[in-house]
Amino acid sequence: MTIREIESGHDIMEVNRLAGVIWHETYRGIISREQIAYMIERFQSVRAITEQLALDGYRYFLMEDDDRAVGYCGVQLCEGRMFLSKIYLLREMRGRGYFRQMLACLVGLCRENGVRTVWLTVNRHNEQAIGAYRHAGFREARTQVTDIGGGYVMDDYVMELEVTPQNG
Repeated sequence: MTIREIESGHDIMEVNRLAGVIWHETYRGIISREQIAYMIERFQSVRAITEQLALDGYRYFLMEDDDRAVGYCGVQLCEGRMFLSKIYLLREMRGRGYFRQMLACLVGLCRENGVRTVWLTVNRHNEQAIGAYRHAGFREARTQVTDIGGGYVMDDYVMELEVTPQNG
């Protein structure tokens, strides 16, 4: 697997395409189809990603297997912490160590920038993701319910991972 930071409008369209596939795989049975569509439009449309990159200091990375995009993540460095806004893999690519590779890349980015904490929000009913985060060393810090408009809320755990400085 290779990991590369997105560079172009084509890459943004690829992230949006992956979001459309992965979010339906991930959230079916957890939230409604309508809420999934609303959230993709609000947070992962080409327009939303472009604005996050240009205005909000986000960085996006594509995960590729044999030059095929199989996942992505989006992060934001803010006030000495890294917000892991999104990390998603196609269902058939899970369980191959790609999540661990992406997380190792992000921890390296944290160390380069003097960041000591990675934090994220995860739907409290997404047991597979919660298990993966726990296995990677994240811990639940608190719960939060966020009104995202359109009559929808996100019911999440806030999870954190402490990043230790690299020895040597």
